[in-house]
Amino acid sequence: MERLLEKNPFVLMEGAIVEQLRYSGKVRLHDSLVNAPLIYDPVARGVMGALYKGYVDLAKSGDVPILVCTPTWRASQARVLASDVSDSVNVDAVSFMRELRDSDCYRDTVVKIGGMIGCRNDSYRPEEGLSVSEAQDFHAWQIQQLTTGGVDYLIAVTLPNVQEACGIAKAMEQTDVPYIISFVISRQGRILDGSSLEAAIDFIDANTQRRPLGYMVNCAHPSFLCPEKQPAAVFSRLIGYQANASSLDHCDLDHSDELQVDDVSEWGRLMLSLNATYGVRILGGCCGTGMEHLRYLVENRKR
Repeated sequence: MERLLEKNPFVLMEGAIVEQLRYSGKVRLHDSLVNAPLIYDPVARGVMGALYKGYVDLAKSGDVPILVCTPTWRASQARVLASDVSDSVNVDAVSFMRELRDSDCYRDTVVKIGGMIGCRNDSYRPEEGLSVSEAQDFHAWQIQQLTTGGVDYLIAVTLPNVQEACGIAKAMEQTDVPYIISFVISRQGRILDGSSLEAAIDFIDANTQRRPLGYMVNCAHPSFLCPEKQPAAVFSRLIGYQANASSLDHCDLDHSDELQVDDVSEWGRLMLSLNATYGVRILGGCCGTGMEHLRYLVENRKR
């Protein structure tokens, strides 16, 4: 992963998966584990696999590396054990992703598989976040399951609370796997608990012996970062951005009955500016995005 980032000034990341599935009308998401159990249903497995393969094929056609993630955002130990789904779902999800990569002979130097986790509670309610020690204990099981499965990297996404993010980092550093911490931010460019990105990065870096590979932002429109107002030091550690397609606030998106999408080219220009001007190497899509968003990035990136 470190060599990948050193050698490639532009790395693609997957676009939306859960939202594409939710609005497809082809599958039913699990009430608590969301898309993780789809790997056990042949039809749903094919529908979800096609989304991943579409993104990977795009990266391949554009001769750029791509990062993809296991469908395990909500597959924490507590949720898994309270469900009727196999307690090996995280390991099995890694196998699902590895089979997709191997099916068309994609090289692991081009396609990297990340073990994805989320916060324990609501991603938009930072007051529900865990303390550092609580988070380290709570997330350790899932992190170990994903590591056992053989992921190339670990990633915690849509984190609204710095304390919980730090606990996750401390659990992830106990593995031998590189890891990424990804925050959700407000339109003022701050983490939802009010912390600045600079303060959050400094806090986690200072409290881990094996620091994150880098930090990302996800589930926020690219305009939310306000990059011109961020301290320069932020961009020495901010390596990626997975952006929402819409500039609506999170609460509005969360309660929408249909996909919300702003102009693709404007979205793409903002994203590519993060890469060209600020050196943010990993660009991908979150809520509302699809192939057209990633295609814009691949076709219009600085070469």
